[in-house]
Amino acid sequence: MTKSELKALALSLPKAELHLHIEGSLEPELMFTLAKRNGIRLSYASVEEIRQAYQFQNLQEFLDLYYQGMSVLQTEQDFYDLTWAYLQRIHQEGVVHTEIFFDPQGHLERGISLETQIQGIHKALVNGRSELGISFKLIMSFLRHLSEQSAFETLALAMPWLSVIDGVGLDSSEVGHPPEKFTRVFAKCRELGLRVTAHAGEEGPPEYVWQALDLLKVQRIDHGNRALEDSALVAWLVEEQIPLTMCPLSNLKLCVIKDVADHPILRSLEMGLLVTVNSDDPAYFGGYMMDNFNALIDALPLTEDHVRQLAKNSFVGSWLSAETDHSKPNPK
Repeated sequence: MTKSELKALALSLPKAELHLHIEGSLEPELMFTLAKRNGIRLSYASVEEIRQAYQFQNLQEFLDLYYQGMSVLQTEQDFYDLTWAYLQRIHQEGVVHTEIFFDPQGHLERGISLETQIQGIHKALVNGRSELGISFKLIMSFLRHLSEQSAFETLALAMPWLSVIDGVGLDSSEVGHPPEKFTRVFAKCRELGLRVTAHAGEEGPPEYVWQALDLLKVQRIDHGNRALEDSALVAWLVEEQIPLTMCPLSNLKLCVIKDVADHPILRSLEMGLLVTVNSDDPAYFGGYMMDNFNALIDALPLTEDHVRQLAKNSFVGSWLSAETDHSKPNPK
C-alpha cells in the first residue's frame, strides 16, 4: 500500500486512545475564550504568540507552560467545554474509546474543587458516549514532583467520586521522581479496586519501568521508550503483554527523539511488545491521533499489517475488558 492508502486505512480503522491528558488538549483558541469568560489576563497577546511559545527543549520546559495554561480552567463549564472539544475532534479521527488523564492536584492548588473538575469532565464524557458513540475511562493522575502525602490527600478527596474514576496514573517531571516514591499510595489505590498505570521510561531510565511494575504493580506503562535499553525488561514486557502507550509527536516535541524516523515504536512492534499510538498533549505537541499515525507512516516503513496491529493493540491494551493480573513477581 502507498503511504496515502495507509493513512486512509488508519483513519478508517476504529481506534482507542489510552494516553491523553485532558488539560493538554487545551487549544490556544479555547484558552483565550476561557480566559475572557473568567476575566483572566494571559501573558500572551494572541493565539499566534502562544503557538510561538510552544517550543520546548525538554519535559520540564513544557510542564512550566502547561501549568500556566491550566489557570483558565475555573468552572465546571470550563472543564466540560475542554473535554467536549477533545471528544468532537477525536470523533472525526475514528477514535471510539478514550481513557483520559486529569491532574487534580494542579487544579486543587489553585482552589478549584475536585467536584468542579470531575463534574465537568464526566458530564462531557457521558454526553460523548450518548451523542458521539465514544466510550471512556477516567484516570486520576498524581503529580510525581509533589509528595506521596499530597497524593494520599488527593485520594482522600476523591473517595466520594470513586464510582466515576476508573484508575490512577502518575505523571509530571520524571527524572528525580522514581515510581518507588509512590509505592504506598498505589497499594491503597489497588486495594480500592482502581486500575493503575504510570509514566515511566520517557526521560527516566529502564529502572523506573521496573519499579512501576515491581512496586506500583501497574497494568500498563505510559511511554516506556527506554525499556528497549534493557533486554530482560523487554522480554518480561513481551511475555506479560503489558501495554506501552507511546506518543511519537510528544517524544519529538520534547526532544526525547531527534526525528520521528528514530522512534522505537516499529522496532517495539516487531519485537512483540504491545505498543499503542497516542497523542499525549495534542494542543501542545502539534497532533491528535491521526497526526501521530500520519507522522509514523511518513517516517517509518510501516505496512498494512503494522497499521492494523497498532489499531488492534489500542483495544487490547485498554481497560474495556477484564483486568489482567500483572502483579506476580518478575524474573529480574
